[in-house]
Amino acid sequence: MIARDLIKDDVPPIKPFESMEKALEWMDEFRVSHLPVVDGSKYYGLVTENMIYDCNEASLPVSELNLTMNRPFVFEDVHVYKVMQMVAELKLSVVPILNKKEKYIGLSTMKQLMDYLTNTSSISEAGSVIVLEINQFDYSLAHISQIVESNDAKVLSSFITSSLDSKMMDVTIKINRTNIEAVLQTFYRYDYKVKASFSEDEFEQDMKKRYQGLMKYLNM
Repeated sequence: MIARDLIKDDVPPIKPFESMEKALEWMDEFRVSHLPVVDGSKYYGLVTENMIYDCNEASLPVSELNLTMNRPFVFEDVHVYKVMQMVAELKLSVVPILNKKEKYIGLSTMKQLMDYLTNTSSISEAGSVIVLEINQFDYSLAHISQIVESNDAKVLSSFITSSLDSKMMDVTIKINRTNIEAVLQTFYRYDYKVKASFSEDEFEQDMKKRYQGLMKYLNM
């Protein structure tokens, strides 16, 4: 999936001649903390709650703000992971999407990205989760998959979490088996460190709790 596929009309852009007060009203209505400033298809930048509060003149038009200093966007043909990266790095509630001529064509919200992640990470599939702690130089998804498949199972999804100050990383895999004892024993036999494992019921309850908590936060 690419950025263009994430475009929704749920949150409208605000025009540069419209007031900051209106921008705040829309942010509250659509439960976001950023709005793209657009005139026709020309994208000026993002207006944020903090920018307006710092201005102390909400009756002024949005164009009075220095939008050139806050102009993040992605092109329509970038992968969804690039959109997620921008959300994480800049802590955005919306991501403006432009075409190759830098014309505004829409946006994606953090909620839409989370919905996409939930629907594509095999959360709804039956199975179990295993977390492996691996030295980054020893990481091989092919070998991990080979171990799983040698026990008549398949890797449904995987992701990596790591930190800059450590050579170790966590590799989380979702497999299509609820009974994973044989898989775990094989990992042990190959000297993998199993940091955690979750049965289907435990995993579903944990993910539902986390997802509900996130949705509650987004709807505040």
